[in-house]
Amino acid sequence: MTKQDVGPRADTAAKFTVPHRMELTFVLPGTAEQVWDAIATANGISSWMLPTDVEEREGGAICYHMGPDISSEGTVTGFDAPHRFAIVEPDWALLVGHDRDSVGPMATEFLIEAQSGGTCVLRVVTSAFGTGADWEQEFFADMTKHWTPQFDNLRVYLAHFAGKRGVFMDVEAPVRTTPPAMWATMRRAIGGGRELSVGDALELQGLTGVVERINADPERVEQGLARLVLTVIELLREILEHQAIRRMDGGTLNEQEVERLGLALLKLNHRMDELKEVFGLTDEDLNIDLGPLGRLR
Repeated sequence: MTKQDVGPRADTAAKFTVPHRMELTFVLPGTAEQVWDAIATANGISSWMLPTDVEEREGGAICYHMGPDISSEGTVTGFDAPHRFAIVEPDWALLVGHDRDSVGPMATEFLIEAQSGGTCVLRVVTSAFGTGADWEQEFFADMTKHWTPQFDNLRVYLAHFAGKRGVFMDVEAPVRTTPPAMWATMRRAIGGGRELSVGDALELQGLTGVVERINADPERVEQGLARLVLTVIELLREILEHQAIRRMDGGTLNEQEVERLGLALLKLNHRMDELKEVFGLTDEDLNIDLGPLGRLR
């Protein structure tokens, strides 16, 4: 939402009887003071999550900048360093195109507890009351899904860059391809053609680094399954092709049968090429170890 969207709220709290809640817990490296700086200050939040403005005091304003035309504004309701940071966002319904008065305010509390060994436990609790509409449930489900990897960014920030100011950069370009194909292209470019694992050292355009996380999202799982299935299909196709050649050499097929078999194998080969393109796979990707069956090539 933008500032011009914010207006007086009608007193309709009595109809908001359905509770919504998200609760997340993370073990983070660093002292309580370092975690506090990362989650309760403008420079800290902007370094690992979103560009954010915060008046660092109870009663101060907070604004998360989510894009050129969308932001979420709220008020700091708790500022007890380095233990508790709390905010209220009254207009969260606007983020998904619903009336601001259709739900109650959304409150979020960050609780920091120092642990032995130089770590802290961060507990994040977000709650709100609504009417029980489907979109409310979806909002909280999506928030849980998307916030979890954000806090892994916080872990990386605290492990390597605690106290430093990060600059948010969002780079995008339109590409006519599928997500699995794009992932395969990026993997080859970043890893120099090799499979990457967490902990692998990298050098890219003169910069060095270490692989911290590889996101095994549904699309990558889908690609992995497609790779296995297409490998088996390719193995069967090659077996059929070899049998067809042997039968033709043996003279057990007439001219029409040879023509039909040739067209069928040609169509199958063409369809395999299409599927490999859809899932971003190459012939070499299908050359996996099938155990007792060995490799395709």
